[in-house]
Amino acid sequence: MIGPHGIPIHDNLMYATYYAPRGRIRMYMLGGALSQRYLTPQDLLIGVIGAEGSGKSTLIKALFPGLELTNDDDGVNVRPTPLLGFTGDDFFAGHTFHIDYRYESAFHSKFEILEAIRTALAHNRRVIVEHFDLIYDDLGFNAHLIFGIGEEIIVCRPNAFGPHPAAIRNVVTRTIKFRRMAHSAEDLTCLVLKRDYGVESKLLHSDVKHGFVLKFDNPPPVNLCLVQAKVQEMITADLPIQAADDQHIRVGADTLFCTGVRTHVKHTGEIEDFRLVKELKHDSLTHEHLLIGLIGHREIAGFEEIVPLLDG
Repeated sequence: MIGPHGIPIHDNLMYATYYAPRGRIRMYMLGGALSQRYLTPQDLLIGVIGAEGSGKSTLIKALFPGLELTNDDDGVNVRPTPLLGFTGDDFFAGHTFHIDYRYESAFHSKFEILEAIRTALAHNRRVIVEHFDLIYDDLGFNAHLIFGIGEEIIVCRPNAFGPHPAAIRNVVTRTIKFRRMAHSAEDLTCLVLKRDYGVESKLLHSDVKHGFVLKFDNPPPVNLCLVQAKVQEMITADLPIQAADDQHIRVGADTLFCTGVRTHVKHTGEIEDFRLVKELKHDSLTHEHLLIGLIGHREIAGFEEIVPLLDG
C-alpha cells in the first residue's frame, strides 16, 4: 500500500503481534491475512523462527499456498531440497524456495546452505528459511521480513537497529509454553463439556492472553465451578497427551478432535494455574456467549525486549 508522497506504508512496520491460533484452520485464515497485509514482491528473504511443534510449517503453508516444504516434520519426507540444486542459468526453476536450516544442516555443510541462499537471492528468487536465527550470524544480513511464532505470532520488518533474530527467538521460545498449556486446557475443557454435559462449543474458538475463549450461541447450562474442578482433576492426574492421528489427540483413555495435535503439553500435569472466569461474557457484536479459560502467570515478553531503546 502506498502512502503520502509515494512512501510504502509497510516501511513503517517494525513490530506487530497476533494471537497464534491453535489448529490448522485458524492458522490458515490468519496466515492468508498476514500474507496480504505484509508481503510484497520485493521481499525475497523470509525468516521464520519458532520451537519445534509451534506451527511454523502450517504458517508457511498459509503464507505461501502451494509451496512444497522440504523439512522432515512427519518423518516420511525424503525428497531433495530444490534450493540446493538451483543454478542461476536454470530458467525453469521456481521462484520461491523453502529450507529448514536445522533439518538440512544434518545433511549439508553450513557453507553449502549459505551459498545456496545467496545464489538464489542474487537471481531474485525468494527463500523462506525456517530456524533463520541459527544462520543469521553467518549469513551476514537480516531477512526482509521475519515471522516468529510462540504464544503470539510476531511480524517484523528489520532495519539497521533490529529486531535481530536472536531477540525474537528468546521471546517465542519462552512464550510457546503458554500456548501449549492453553491449548491443552482448552481441549480438556471441551472434553468435560461434551462428555459430562453434552455441550459443544463452536469449531472456531478464540484467544485471550495466556488462555482461550470458547464460543456459544446460547449460554451453556453448566456450573463453571464444577467444570473447572473436573478439568483440574485431569490436570492433577497428570494424564499423557499424545497425537492419535493428524486430527485427534488421546488424553488418557479419551480421544478427541484436534487439528493442532503437535501444539500440546506432553502431560496434563504441565498445565499451570488453570482457572475459568466464573461468568460468561456476552459479545454484543456477534451475540455470542464466551467462556474464558486462563492458565499460567503473567510474563512480560514484547517490544521492549526485541528492539532496545537507543540512548542519547
